[in-house]
Amino acid sequence: MSILTRVIAVTAIVLPLCASAQEAPKYPVSESDFVAHDFKFRSGEPLSELRLHYWTLGAPARDAKGNVTNAVLLLHGTGGSGKQFLAPQFADELYGPGQPLDISHYFIIAADGIGHGQSSKPSDGMHARFPQYDYDDMVAAQHVLLTEGLKVRHLRLIFGTSMGCMHSFVWGETYPDFMDALMPMACLPVQIAGRNRLWRKLLMDAIRKDPDWKEGEYKEEPVRALRTAQDLLIIAGSAPVAMQRTLPTRDAVDKYIADREGRPGTAPDANDLLYQVNASRNYDPSPQLEKITAPVMWINSADDFINPPELGIAEPESKRLRNGTFVLLPISEKTHGHGTHTWAVAWKDYMEQILKQTAH
Repeated sequence: MSILTRVIAVTAIVLPLCASAQEAPKYPVSESDFVAHDFKFRSGEPLSELRLHYWTLGAPARDAKGNVTNAVLLLHGTGGSGKQFLAPQFADELYGPGQPLDISHYFIIAADGIGHGQSSKPSDGMHARFPQYDYDDMVAAQHVLLTEGLKVRHLRLIFGTSMGCMHSFVWGETYPDFMDALMPMACLPVQIAGRNRLWRKLLMDAIRKDPDWKEGEYKEEPVRALRTAQDLLIIAGSAPVAMQRTLPTRDAVDKYIADREGRPGTAPDANDLLYQVNASRNYDPSPQLEKITAPVMWINSADDFINPPELGIAEPESKRLRNGTFVLLPISEKTHGHGTHTWAVAWKDYMEQILKQTAH
C-alpha cells in the first residue's frame, strides 16, 4: 500500500489496504524480478543493474503473431508496491469470475516502481548516492520491464493510483500507442503546486534538516524527521468525514495520538521516503495532454485532501483530452479520501465501462 494509506491504516481510522503479511493471497499470484542492465536516468546518472520487482496474476493470451493481447498494468502510489493490489477491497471486487479484471481473461501486472517495494532503492546500500529518479525515469523503467522482461508490447489497460495516476498521464504522453485505455485515479495532470507541493516540501525539509540524517549516511533512522513526516502524511491522506466519525470527540483524538505514539515504529527508511516524495518534482503533463490518444477514464473523489475538487483544475484539463471522461465521486460511505482509489466497490463500474468501450 502507499505510504499515505499505510500511515492511516496504522491509526485504525480506516481498514488497512493490504492483507497482513501472514495472510496467503486469495488469488494465484507470481512474483519475480527483472534486471535492467546499464539503465540511464534522465539526470545522466547510470545504474549498472536496476532491479524491477513485479507481481502477476492470470496468464498472457497471444494472437497469431505471438503478441500478448490481454495485459493490464497496475501502478501503485507513493511509498507503495504492487502488493497493494492483492488487498481484499481491491482484488475481491475485480479479479473473480465475471468481474472487470477476471484473471481467467486478463494478464495482470503489478510492478514495484523504482525506489519502492522490492525494486532497487536507496536503502539497498547506495543511500543518498542512489540516482535521483523522477516520474519519467519510473515510467521508462516500467516500459523496459514490459517490453524486455515480459515481452509485452501493448496493454489492454493502464490503471494507476495516486502516483500511479500521475504515471498514467506520463505513459499516455510518452507512449501514446502502447495502450487501449487509461484509468488514472486520484491525481491531477498539472504541476504539483499549492498545498500539495507544500506538504511534500515540508516533509522533505524535515528529513534533510534533521542533523541525524547526516546527508543520507545515517546509521540509525532520523527519528524526529520521520515523526514529522508521518504526521504530515496522516493529514495528507485523511478523509475528513471518516475521521470525524471515527474520532468524534477531543478525548478520542487525544487517545488516538497517545496510542499511536505507543506503537512500535512503522516508518519507512528516511532516504527511501525522501526519494519517493522528491520524484514528483518534475511532474507536469499539462502542456502535452493533447498527445494522449487512448481513451481515458479519470476518477477522483470529492473527499481527497491532496486533490480537492474546489481547485477547479480537473474539469477544464479533462476537456483537453481527445477521448477523456472525468468522474468526481461524491463523498459517501464508499469513499475513503485519497485512498478511495484502492476501494474498488466505489468505482469498479467505471472500469467495466472503459474496458467495454475499448473492446476489440
